[in-house]
Amino acid sequence: MPLLGVNIDHVATIRQARRTIEPDPVWAASLAELAGAHGITVHLREDRRHIQDRDVRVLRETVQVKLNLEMGATDEMTGIAVDVRPDQCTLVPEKREELTTEGGLDVIGNRDRVKRCVDQLLEAGIEVSLFIDPDVDQIEASREVGAHAVELHTGAYADAPTASDADREYNALVAAAEATLQRNLVLHMGHGLTYRNVVPVARIAGVSELNIGHSIVSRAVLVGFERAVREMKELIADPS
Repeated sequence: MPLLGVNIDHVATIRQARRTIEPDPVWAASLAELAGAHGITVHLREDRRHIQDRDVRVLRETVQVKLNLEMGATDEMTGIAVDVRPDQCTLVPEKREELTTEGGLDVIGNRDRVKRCVDQLLEAGIEVSLFIDPDVDQIEASREVGAHAVELHTGAYADAPTASDADREYNALVAAAEATLQRNLVLHMGHGLTYRNVVPVARIAGVSELNIGHSIVSRAVLVGFERAVREMKELIADPS
């Protein structure tokens, strides 16, 4: 079964809405671990809209499962990652004006910058994943720059307006998954996955990890964090 990485960014979003000290995403990480999460994911954005530098450092000291740092391929973020040493860094595109990540990283168009970042992270002993659209050329470019994994952007599938659109996007994910595995890259998927749409994705052959955040945090507001994580983990573990 795919492993579950829980993205806790939006716990920090609630905190930052009031610029206060609670809820602390570190607490959420602990509860997610107690509920069986296999990894904790945070995105340290350039504008620090939710996760803060302090959060990343405290999480590195406290998280006992895999810590995955999402980040732009910038010199600032690379320096922070090399200093903090998360288990994995996932390189993502980033625009200040976007509400959430809108598409995959253009590895082809930013090959030199991405390669420089990947090399520095690998030298520091950090595994590297690239968050990309389900496109064979981007998958091949990810292999060429030295990434050990790719995370296929599932947003087009998750946001598809009709059933036929969802089927088309799902088939694109299946084809991209096959291309990823053929290149001996570890296969992750994420973005926009919810309790309602995750099961078909969890069934895709070879998926090692699913990273899910907003849907879990949204449910946790109503039912509690541990229950929300357990319910998602159960869906992934038995996608029948």
